Amino acid sequence: MKKVIGIISIVLFLIISLQSCAAGIGNALNQSSEVSGSAGFFLAVCMLIAGIIALTSKFSKGMTITSIAFYTVGGIIGIANVGSYADLMIWSVISFIFAVLLIFHIIKNKSLY
Repeated sequence: MKKVIGIISIVLFLIISLQSCAAGIGNALNQSSEVSGSAGFFLAVCMLIAGIIALTSKFSKGMTITSIAFYTVGGIIGIANVGSYADLMIWSVISFIFAVLLIFHIIKNKSLY
């Protein structure tokens, strides 16, 4: 399950970063004070880091917990800064779902760690 979450996160990084760059350009052109584009890019980077860590953490509980922390921090930043970039809410919820799935993975596989 960790490998699937990691691969999906890396693919979502590309999608989220492109969308958030477009939202950031829109915010700059409208001269609004929203930071939803920047928050989206930060969420994308957090998902990329968490996905890479999830892929490389074979039997390491600490690395899995670090991945959970990156998913959670990215989700919090994304939810807190939803503005004109409404897709940021969806990506933030997906980030929280990945964090919860990794928590269930740790609980389920206590004998591995």
